[in-house]
Amino acid sequence: MNFSSRFFSLLLLCCALADIASAQQPQPAANPDPPATVATAEPNKVDPASLPVGKRVLGVLPNYRTANYTADYHPISKEYKMKIALKDSFDYPLFFVGGAYAGLYQVENSHPQFGQGAVGYFKRLGTSYADQVIGNMMTEGFLPVLLHEDPRYFRIGRGTKWHRAGYALSRIFVTRTDTGAPTFNFAEVMGNGIAAGIGLSYYQDSRDVKDYLQNWGTQLGTDAVSQVLKEFWPDIKHHYFKKHNTAGAD
Repeated sequence: MNFSSRFFSLLLLCCALADIASAQQPQPAANPDPPATVATAEPNKVDPASLPVGKRVLGVLPNYRTANYTADYHPISKEYKMKIALKDSFDYPLFFVGGAYAGLYQVENSHPQFGQGAVGYFKRLGTSYADQVIGNMMTEGFLPVLLHEDPRYFRIGRGTKWHRAGYALSRIFVTRTDTGAPTFNFAEVMGNGIAAGIGLSYYQDSRDVKDYLQNWGTQLGTDAVSQVLKEFWPDIKHHYFKKHNTAGAD
């Protein structure tokens, strides 16, 4: 499976999540960045923009850097940026993400110098996990501190499913400065580029421009899908528990 196939699979996942979440939310006209503090037109319905984001996506994946969009922006400290990066990097579910990539690479026989069997798998697991940790520390910690950027994802929770999915994907390239102004997401793009460059030290068979760009793109694609999950997971969770509670009442 080449990079284009992987990225197409990620986009399909994004669309599926958007379809699941769209059934239970109102569809007002979407602004580019609608504030989450505006009340819904139907007071008896829960405002999807105000749903709690939680600390886990799918009950497992770490979700420490998601906040609901608000008109009143409040920056976070350097220490808190590093805390977010450390939590996202060393929370146990990241091993599952690394394990999934390791399994994919094992099937593809990527980096054949690692071999096959259990030894090859655990080598791929170690390097895949290293990819995630280095990428997180660069994009959520070190570079946001140095560049005065906010590493959080601001969930809008409103608009059509396509608007919300597009917004989530676009945050790979757009973020906020510490003053709240929009800016190009240098920390995300450069951080993953640096992580892909560091990866050349342990991917000895992938040291040409094509392989470097593929690793860089995989990191960006993973973060893009992560942000779509963060956008729609509160809707899905609310819808699930609403149905569960209704069934229990019956």
